[in-house]
Amino acid sequence: MIYKANLYVQGLKIATLGIITLIHILKGVIAMTKPDTIKQNRKSNRLINEKSPYLLQHAYNPVEWYPWSEEAFTKAKEDDKSIFVSIGYSCCHWCHVMEKESFENEEVAEILNRYFVAIKVDREERPDIDSIYMTVCQALTGGGGWPLTIFMTPDKKPFYAGTYYPRESKYGMSGIIDILNSIAQQWNENRKNIVASSENIIQHIKNDVKKVKQAKLEEKLGEDEIHNAFNSFKSVFDKEYGGFGRSPKFPAPHNLQFLLRYWKHYNDPKALEMVEKTLEAMHVGGIFDHIGFGFSRYSTDQKWLVPHFEKMLYDNALLAQIYMEAFEATGKVFYKNVAEKIFIYIERDMTSEEGVFYSAEDADSEGKEGKYYLLTMEEACLVLGEKSYKIYCEYYNITEDGNFEGSNIPNLIGKKSSFKQNEALIQKLEEMRQKLFEYREKRIHPYKDDKILTSWNGLMIASLAYGGRIFNNSGYIEKAEKAMNFILSNMINDKGRLMARYRDGEVAHLGYLDDYAFIIHALIELYEATFSVKYLAKALELNKNMIDLFKDENHGGLFLYGIDGEQLIVRPKDIYDGAMPSGNSVATLNMLRLARLSANSELENEAHSQFEAFDSKVKTIESAHAYFMMALLYSKVPGKNIIIAVEEQVNDTKTMIKEINRNYLPFATVILNTGDERLSSINSEIKANKPIMGKATAYICENFSCKEPITDIQKFLELIKV
Repeated sequence: MIYKANLYVQGLKIATLGIITLIHILKGVIAMTKPDTIKQNRKSNRLINEKSPYLLQHAYNPVEWYPWSEEAFTKAKEDDKSIFVSIGYSCCHWCHVMEKESFENEEVAEILNRYFVAIKVDREERPDIDSIYMTVCQALTGGGGWPLTIFMTPDKKPFYAGTYYPRESKYGMSGIIDILNSIAQQWNENRKNIVASSENIIQHIKNDVKKVKQAKLEEKLGEDEIHNAFNSFKSVFDKEYGGFGRSPKFPAPHNLQFLLRYWKHYNDPKALEMVEKTLEAMHVGGIFDHIGFGFSRYSTDQKWLVPHFEKMLYDNALLAQIYMEAFEATGKVFYKNVAEKIFIYIERDMTSEEGVFYSAEDADSEGKEGKYYLLTMEEACLVLGEKSYKIYCEYYNITEDGNFEGSNIPNLIGKKSSFKQNEALIQKLEEMRQKLFEYREKRIHPYKDDKILTSWNGLMIASLAYGGRIFNNSGYIEKAEKAMNFILSNMINDKGRLMARYRDGEVAHLGYLDDYAFIIHALIELYEATFSVKYLAKALELNKNMIDLFKDENHGGLFLYGIDGEQLIVRPKDIYDGAMPSGNSVATLNMLRLARLSANSELENEAHSQFEAFDSKVKTIESAHAYFMMALLYSKVPGKNIIIAVEEQVNDTKTMIKEINRNYLPFATVILNTGDERLSSINSEIKANKPIMGKATAYICENFSCKEPITDIQKFLELIKV
């Protein structure tokens, strides 16, 4: 939401350019050193005592940084200074640029230290702070991005916002030095106007959070909105290169998950076409790492060639999920292969000794974006030899001139479909890939953000559990269970409160909505992969805690941070599904799934209250809420409730489960009833579903109607496919 807030600070005339425009202006101009380089000859600041990799990157800046803390705000009040807040994350390219240009610069540091209290915030550890002040930035400038730059009063009320600023004024925009000097002057001379402006901004933000839907009963979210979302995606679909719009292009896998479910329910071939075209185009492009696997953050161009080279855990978790769903839906092994390559990358580069998953890898290496990933034709010849390198270069579009700053991003754009290839050629290319990977491994690696985020781990655990189930791969399930066991053993405090971050032996920050929603999602997937009742029980327990901690009792929906968290200037409620689906969207679908698994109508009512709370926002642009639309579709489709009752897991049981997993059944609920009393205590209706004559017996209900108990495998297969 972009608000029409007014900002008036007399004498302050500073132009703000959006981050995307700046990329075009400055690309290729700025050189920088490694972001994790520690300047040993410099004195450390307060950030040296933090665990956040992002904050530690700035621990040797001459800026006298504070972490977000009461100490910082008390200092600002005592010294009568305004506050400069810089929000970013460790793998953010433009955060590195601004550090190199400004925060390592003595002149900038001197101004900041003299006139301001400077605070650094890791947006991945404090999404609550980031969400609030990003909304402010969008309100004031019409855009946002990272690094996020905020000026605020000592009581945390913002009065000016922007993103990246160069050190000195150029290209028609003001630099940070001019901005700092001007704001310092206005703080002393026009404090009254600044404070009035900050109050006005805060009121706009609070009013939006408090907005209550006034729609009539017949205006509730329904199938019209589901179709609107589909038609919106169809109208901006790129028929040539897949994806939506032109550039930059983000994967946004939940958009494709919605379309795949739309295809499944409404049998619209266009929906499946958009999914398949996009999935194949992303894989053949440079956004996929063809040498080391895994996907980069997004593509800067229309055809997915030039990525923003950082790799994020959440992107790869969500992308593995949609590639696996496409495999289930179409049976095309290509999609399975891509998902497996993502998991290879995650296990090799992003898994800790404890079995949980790191957050991200930087775009930059040796101060240059993409340097680690690029390949010249000469290097290919050196590594692969005169006889073989031309095969690889021709196949992966490696040329002497290059396709990115004189070098090459390996890609398959323009090649024939990846579904069918010559086996001998595939084997030869794989051998060459391994040689190139070994060569690349000797380079200086991009910086790895090794903090463990509960929410992002939830996404990867869910993806691995799903993969283990549909690929019949026990190894994936074991990895998912190991990671979940770490989270449940180490990241729940003595009060039963889920925590948000683990690093270097320290657990910190009360869990946010995303932490709860994504972990509950993972627990549901683990239950369906293992049928271990403990996962279902834990999902229900955490879901209850989530509602108690985050629910807005007055206006509906779930707040981003809990009632027991730090009370900021506002408690935001996010529903927009951006790079990741929102916590509210995931929580809504979780509630619907748990309602069916536990036969608990109260959970279904909670889910429907979510639809009522957000319907006016969602209706403004349905396609921007794709995961929420998935939940809505799930609520409208009379999905199958499948209960398999057994005395012990005989062969027929395994056959039934295997056939369920082979079919794309996004609206189905599957329960295995082995007579476990714990399951009966969760779902009292289970007791009536018993095995017949000692055989595995399937009970299938749909649309308030149940079939006769089934023991015949062939009949069972026919019914689940209908």
